[in-house]
Amino acid sequence: MAKEIKSTTVTIEKEVKKSLKQKGTSNKKNISVLKSTGLNKQQILDSLRLMLLARGIDNKAMNLLKQGRTFFHIAGSGHEAIQTAVGMAIDSNNDWLFPYYRDLAVVLAAGTTPVDFFMECFSKADDPNSGARQLPCHWGSKKINLPSQSSPTGTQFLQAVGTALSLKRRNKNNFAFVSSGEGTTSQGEFHEAVNWASREKLPVLFLIENNKYAISVNVSQQSGGKNHSISEMMSGYKNLLRLSIDGTDYSESHNAVKEALKYLKSGKGPVLIEAYVVRLLSHSSSDDQKKYRDAKELEEDLKNCPILKLSTKLIDEKIITEDEFKQIKEDVNKEINKAVDESINMPDPLPETASRYVFDESGKKESLSYESSIPEGAPVVMVDAINHALHEEMENNENIYVFGEDIADRKGGVFTVTKGLSTTFGEERVFNSPLAEASIMGVATGMALTGLKPVVEIQFGDYIWPGLMQIKSEIATMRYRSNNTWFAPVVTRVPVGGYIHGGLYHSQNIESIFAHIPGLFIAYPSNAADAKGLLKTACRIDDPVIFCEHKGLYRQSSAMSPEPDENYLLPFGKAKVVKEGTDITVISYGVSMWDSVLAAKTLADEGYSVEVIDLRTIIPLDVETIFNSVKKTNKAVVIHEDTLTGGFGAEIVSRISDECFEYLDGPIKRIAAIDAHIPYSPILENAVLPNRKRIYEGIKNLLKY
Repeated sequence: MAKEIKSTTVTIEKEVKKSLKQKGTSNKKNISVLKSTGLNKQQILDSLRLMLLARGIDNKAMNLLKQGRTFFHIAGSGHEAIQTAVGMAIDSNNDWLFPYYRDLAVVLAAGTTPVDFFMECFSKADDPNSGARQLPCHWGSKKINLPSQSSPTGTQFLQAVGTALSLKRRNKNNFAFVSSGEGTTSQGEFHEAVNWASREKLPVLFLIENNKYAISVNVSQQSGGKNHSISEMMSGYKNLLRLSIDGTDYSESHNAVKEALKYLKSGKGPVLIEAYVVRLLSHSSSDDQKKYRDAKELEEDLKNCPILKLSTKLIDEKIITEDEFKQIKEDVNKEINKAVDESINMPDPLPETASRYVFDESGKKESLSYESSIPEGAPVVMVDAINHALHEEMENNENIYVFGEDIADRKGGVFTVTKGLSTTFGEERVFNSPLAEASIMGVATGMALTGLKPVVEIQFGDYIWPGLMQIKSEIATMRYRSNNTWFAPVVTRVPVGGYIHGGLYHSQNIESIFAHIPGLFIAYPSNAADAKGLLKTACRIDDPVIFCEHKGLYRQSSAMSPEPDENYLLPFGKAKVVKEGTDITVISYGVSMWDSVLAAKTLADEGYSVEVIDLRTIIPLDVETIFNSVKKTNKAVVIHEDTLTGGFGAEIVSRISDECFEYLDGPIKRIAAIDAHIPYSPILENAVLPNRKRIYEGIKNLLKY
């Protein structure tokens, strides 16, 4: 590619000189680069150099891959003009960057170095992007406000909105930049992000780099906008400034970015720039675009190479000479080669570090004072205990923001858990979100990255699934994938469970799904005091938490308890023996725990001694309490409301089998919901979910084994 650029540039220069000589005059119809941009010569040369640096790194990375020294690369060749214009305009100390994997020139302009790039390319231990944990071209840097980027396309949009919301709430006159290719605008999260940003007039610069191909799929098969334009598709948003430009023309790109920043700073709303660019190399090193693109089309794209266009214009206008251009390229190549030599000799990561930073290792959660008092306030139901915890923690920490669907007053949540919060703390800190779970989770992630502490509500566990991508691939992985540089300690409150005649879509249990995701803590309290203590802890630690609240226990008298004071915290990973016994161990949580206690009391009247353990948290799991009990009783049964197949009880059974096999006097049993959806009819619901009779009989059968 480098040879192609050089030869093409020389050819154009000869043709221009020939034309000028024939006319005997300069072409005065074109406005000069300096005049059209308002930049001085040095600024223009800095931009040209940056474009050459990005292109040179692309070429070098592809050569290294062909040599078998690296494994993957995604090139930005053909996108450099608009990327450089944006990158040069960003204040990396105060603005925020959410680029996509092709944005090499953006991150170089913002402060990433060639050495940084090649350390990631060679997967070196000191790679500042991810510590060798992510693919190349997955940017991340604390020093330039560039949160760790992931591979799922489009997840960055809502995070940028959350960051911009944080900037606006704190009266910071800066903006969040976010970009993607045109293909990613087919993702729903892109539309959710534009909607939220436009509605609240947030300072978000959306850059869509339209090279017409999402891997092999043409934009004509992606966008429903007029002429397949992304900008046209967004025409309904009145607060959104839309600009459609030639992204291969540096002057046009620079001026568009300047106009965009003026609009953003005015507070009128977000900006969307659709920049038409060319993809000079295949989608990635794993792709070959010659299989699906015509040779003529590729040849035409090469004529629109942004480096050719800018360098030829600068030479034509005598801003630089051909020799000066050649010298810049030589200097750039020397810098790249030096960066490669420096990076390749750096230390590789150690195998023993592979599992570090799944969770916070700073010692913060261990330093908290747990159970510093005994709950002895007036008896309180669980819903009120949770409400009081939120009030106390918002009073304690001004960085806590609470939002979700219908959570503001006068509604105060569909279960009134958040009642009074917006009245007390104002609608800046407690507010209703759009009816979009991905938006809730993505915006919360962006806010958390700026240092805020979002405590969000998903109205029902049944509807958390649109937000699963943000939870699974973004929140849970943020600390790990950035090698402990970034983290997003979002607290997600979720009403879950059945027994309320809610049918298929208001009764789901979610804990086993989320327990499979490294990086998430999962709380599942069974009484008011535990709910308050665990939620307050969740609000203070730096790990993300899924906080399961069983709807059937919100106002259940059995779940009432004396209320703890404002300093009461419960540690995650500490189960509670709610009833001691010697004949059998019952491990449970949620409503099933209370049904187990009831069965244990009935069995006590029959002469059996049943020990009941309330897990309180699913992750971390208190295996020590479980193992000690099983070694004492020699029998174990795990009871939960979720389905039998794949339920979290299977994990507990497996661990008991691994660690306590020689102590067992019988099989480890599970009592759970049958493998069916939860129906509306109380008769059918009772048949599906574990009921008191089935729990009693299941425990007794194992006792008699």
